[in-house]
Amino acid sequence: MQGSGSLLKQLSVKEAWKSTSSRWGGKDRGCEASLSQMEGFAMYGNEDSGMVGKKRVMVLVDHTSHSKHAMMWALTHVANKGDLLTLLLVLPPHRGSQSSCSTYLVNHLGSLCKDCKPEVEVEALVIQGPKLATVMSQVKKLEVSILVLGQKKPSPLLSCLCGNNSISSSEEFAEYCINNAECLAIGVRKRSQGNNGYLISTRWQKNFWLLA
Repeated sequence: MQGSGSLLKQLSVKEAWKSTSSRWGGKDRGCEASLSQMEGFAMYGNEDSGMVGKKRVMVLVDHTSHSKHAMMWALTHVANKGDLLTLLLVLPPHRGSQSSCSTYLVNHLGSLCKDCKPEVEVEALVIQGPKLATVMSQVKKLEVSILVLGQKKPSPLLSCLCGNNSISSSEEFAEYCINNAECLAIGVRKRSQGNNGYLISTRWQKNFWLLA
């Protein structure tokens, strides 16, 4: 079992993309977790119901605030005792100079998750390659149960100027993952200041308000 002093190791990925991995082991402590009983969530329930087996929850992370909100939401609402929380950061191809900063970022986020919820196992992956292909490949390879993606609020100015054509590439990416991933994929957007809760999207329901 490894401590929060991360141990990096090289992964051998089928696509031969560069990657690093860190892992924090689990501890035997109590856990409180809750899931909204919206369609697509019912199969997971919460730990007290006895419905849940151990699962792997993957969160796509980066330097943005909305990815951090999604990470913390996944940690508090989806990951139960004994589950594995995988933080995945994808680097664009040919950006080797960002590798050390990215490794520091995911190690910091992994340690934060472990401190917040010690009973959940946490691992951090940094993989260099095409973003969409990497995410889809890792979901399949690691047999991910739930994929969580941060979503940001669309810019009102951009919507006003561009109308229906204002959707950003990041929004398109999130929507594609939600609708096509080989697991339950959840888009998470924290409501703006002054409004509590999150807006949750799956392939079945969009912008479901979860007050938590």
